Amino acid sequence: MTTYAALLRGINVGGSKKLPMADLRTLLTGLGLTGVRTHLQSGQAVFTTGRGDEESLAAELTRAIEERFGFPVDVLVRDHAYLAAVVEACPFPVTGLEPRQLHVTYFSAPVTPDRFAEIDAAAHLPEEFRLGDRCLYLYAPEGLGRSKLAEALSRRRLTKDLIATSRNWNTVVKLVELTSPGA
Repeated sequence: MTTYAALLRGINVGGSKKLPMADLRTLLTGLGLTGVRTHLQSGQAVFTTGRGDEESLAAELTRAIEERFGFPVDVLVRDHAYLAAVVEACPFPVTGLEPRQLHVTYFSAPVTPDRFAEIDAAAHLPEEFRLGDRCLYLYAPEGLGRSKLAEALSRRRLTKDLIATSRNWNTVVKLVELTSPGA
């Protein structure tokens, strides 16, 4: 049995794609997943299963959510080992940072630096980004809402053909905790 986190993109924001977490828990349990829990209203669910892999589980959840709720939602599924590795590999010193200053964008596939070559990193300082394993770390000292670098990084042409969804550092760390064995 493996414990996973499902990261749902773009739900419960701006009045569209409303997906109550209680309903999501019911749906996931109905799919035969166990230990189902949700975190916050922004689309994180944790579950345990002995079947499938990240990609097949994400596809299954995507289909089930659209069938049940009537709208498409991009879903990424990541296991505990991956989530813990993302935290361990963080290239920025997390001590002393506020959670709003550090974010991780998870991608559905690996990305290479050439995808972001058009970004003038020096023009955005003190904001910075670094690529990781199917993720991007963003340091935004004034927070995501004021970040010009986040705006530049989220341009559709840079993330076309990918599912990309971001979480603040508190949520990143909490998902590691929630997917830990025995949690």
